Amino acid sequence: MALSRRPPLAARCIVLLLAVLLAAPALHAQTDLLGEAGRLLGQGRLEAALDKTEQALKLRPKDAQARFLKGRILTEMQRDEEAIGVFSRLNGDYPELPEPYNNLAVLYARQGRFEQARNALEMAVRANQAYATAHENLGDLYARLAGQSYGRALQYDAGNAGLKAKLALAQELVRATPHAAAARPAPAVREDDAAAAGRPGETPAPQAAADEREVESALRDWAAAWSRKDAEAYLAAYADDFRTPGGIPRKAWEAERRRSLAKAEPIAIDIEDLRMAIEGERATARFRQRYQSGSLKTAAGKTMVLVRRGDKWLIQQERVSN
Repeated sequence: MALSRRPPLAARCIVLLLAVLLAAPALHAQTDLLGEAGRLLGQGRLEAALDKTEQALKLRPKDAQARFLKGRILTEMQRDEEAIGVFSRLNGDYPELPEPYNNLAVLYARQGRFEQARNALEMAVRANQAYATAHENLGDLYARLAGQSYGRALQYDAGNAGLKAKLALAQELVRATPHAAAARPAPAVREDDAAAAGRPGETPAPQAAADEREVESALRDWAAAWSRKDAEAYLAAYADDFRTPGGIPRKAWEAERRRSLAKAEPIAIDIEDLRMAIEGERATARFRQRYQSGSLKTAAGKTMVLVRRGDKWLIQQERVSN
């Protein structure tokens, strides 16, 4: 009878536990390096930011956030072909992420490769229908392409008054968008770099800016209620049609949350790297959630969908993401 070479279950569990314990210091070190890289990028210290990002990638070479940040830094350094390579490989490894497609389009548009920029933006929208940045960039790009097509048509039909009017309209749209043709990159992955993520000189529409402030305030109020273990305020942050985990009854889910909040250990919840896309009465927010209770510390990506109900933004969906 042949003997199995597979180690016993207890031994395998010990090996797995050791692997987790050994990986934890690398994860914390990488998080610190990326935080420093984001701060350096925000200060315009690009070489130093790139060096920190490369150090982080040595610890976790496949990490999507680190690779995305590297692409952003290379973009700022005008090293376009290298940045295109970074974002293209990210698209191959993580096709569900819209941001690398968007930033790839930024680079293509900067080089006048508008068809490739359009394809990249359409992929971004497919990956996330609620990704407002990609929709805006795609609209800007269509305006630029329309102007080019109308201009070419007028070369062969110079007396066409309708074409002239269309060309004038397209040109006006382009002039109204100084950074047309996909010139708005996705934000960097670090909170301290968020100030550098938008277009230079851009002033958000008043209503859009107000909506973003309201959504952020709703999320931070939710985190604060959780931190102070205020069950009523915490549960009030969720919409009546909130999709409970596993579809369990709402009352059972609320009872479980109340039991969790009633435990003696203090809780601290922090929201980092907040990004959002708002479409009408619906907002999709992505952020890094840090949780601490007693000796337990965790950090995970989270995606939330909020809906406007009256004068409040309430949580309709909540899931852990990469």
